[in-house]
Amino acid sequence: MPVIREFLPSDSTHVNALAAQAFEQFKDAYYDWPAFLAKIGNMSALADVGEVIVAEVEGQIVGAVAYVGPGAPKAEFFRPEWPIMRMLVVAPTSRGQGIGRALAQECLRRAKRDGASAFALHTSEFMQVALSMYQRIGFKLVSRAPAIHGVEYGVYVKELDD
Repeated sequence: MPVIREFLPSDSTHVNALAAQAFEQFKDAYYDWPAFLAKIGNMSALADVGEVIVAEVEGQIVGAVAYVGPGAPKAEFFRPEWPIMRMLVVAPTSRGQGIGRALAQECLRRAKRDGASAFALHTSEFMQVALSMYQRIGFKLVSRAPAIHGVEYGVYVKELDD
């Protein structure tokens, strides 16, 4: 199992490179890949609005996610009271080892810590592996989100039990 820990400023370069690597397989889907890459390649900036969490295996960062709590600034297609998960990324060479699930579960734990009754994310249907994991965890499509550089996105929500 990976070690899940808080992001440190010294992790910025690794996290930014990891985000770019993780999305590389989808580059042909976005009509302006360079603009999209500039955005995702600065994943560490999410630490300004939320809690960035990293997963390490043998001292190497192999995954990361941003947890943005209730009331924190987020896209208007999310309800302000929903905590959300942004940019769940796993190194291509480390997929299939439960790293994404461990990061998602940590976000759900933080949502419960913050007293939330629901937790949200947005993703695209062509991100099949991630989407099926989210659905197994209990996320359900509730609405469409604006397209990002030509790629359709949906908003998924999981109701949280006490």
